[in-house]
Amino acid sequence: MNRVRSRKGAPGIVEVAIRAGVSPATVSRFYNSPDKVRAGTRLRIEQSAKDLGYIRDRMAGSMHSRFSGTIGFIVPTLNNAMFAELADTFSRQLGSHERTMLIACNNYDLDTEIDIVRSLLERRIDGIALIGHDHTDTALHMLSVRDIPVLSLWNYREDAKIPSIGASNTQAAELAAQHLLDLGHKRIAFLFSDTVINDRSRDRKMSALATMKQQGVAVCSDMILDCPYNTGIAKTVATSLLQQKQPTAILCGNDVIAHGVLYAALALGIKVPEQLSVTGIGDFANSADMVPSLTTVRLPAKRIGQLAADTIVAMSMARNQLPTTHSKLECNLIVRESTGTVNKTKQLDKRLK
Repeated sequence: MNRVRSRKGAPGIVEVAIRAGVSPATVSRFYNSPDKVRAGTRLRIEQSAKDLGYIRDRMAGSMHSRFSGTIGFIVPTLNNAMFAELADTFSRQLGSHERTMLIACNNYDLDTEIDIVRSLLERRIDGIALIGHDHTDTALHMLSVRDIPVLSLWNYREDAKIPSIGASNTQAAELAAQHLLDLGHKRIAFLFSDTVINDRSRDRKMSALATMKQQGVAVCSDMILDCPYNTGIAKTVATSLLQQKQPTAILCGNDVIAHGVLYAALALGIKVPEQLSVTGIGDFANSADMVPSLTTVRLPAKRIGQLAADTIVAMSMARNQLPTTHSKLECNLIVRESTGTVNKTKQLDKRLK
């Protein structure tokens, strides 16, 4: 018997139905409303589809159900570990919901993000996850008028315009700054990335400096430096700083910058933490394995990714009718080998002299 196959010979729903001994309508019902198909029949259809190598055409199904099965995810970059763990967990959890992630990078350019949003809409995404809260009105409007669910990840804000899931970056920087102050450090340098279109960096920087002010510790402007999320550049910036100034500690906007600072200290023969304490924010891959291991504030990337996937799928299934909610996950100070008391530092300096 000659079978008519769809898509240049690829097995279609008819082939699955014949092999499973059911009607094509039953196979269609299985994929769209599996709970309406008997358990035994579901097993036969699943096995038949697997044996034939059948791949469901979600776009064709979405002509009737609206859903494409794809969730968009726009991140600033994947060049380092900042968002890699988050994206990986988000994708895996979407898979448990039979959804696929379509990821793109805006390279910290909000105009580029507009083009990405337009491209994702052309692919009929079911929802979209963004990083942080700095986004153009144009991008958000394109999503709003099409009733596409939008979810902001990474930076928790109670007053956010769109639903958000993340940790408080304000709290993270406060924990890092207070840790150094508790160790007796007052001459602290700060290395943060551009804060103009990066609300995470902006919240951290403002919080760290506010914590210093609240504790009555003055910070000189020449001890506050801009530094992109790049280990090599961070090493160069830190090398120049350490050659010109004598901070007893450096608070870095994230672990990528902190890694660069540790490399700079090593190259200059500066002992950490005996002569310099270093803290990061994020607790990214390899931070625990650095020598010395990096003191940092852990942001719960995996938990954010899991909860985000569950939430965006629920939002898409509810036709975006769920109330706007914000989920705050806790961040924790992880004390390792890269920080020590300032008194210990002074004593060692005297011995070195």
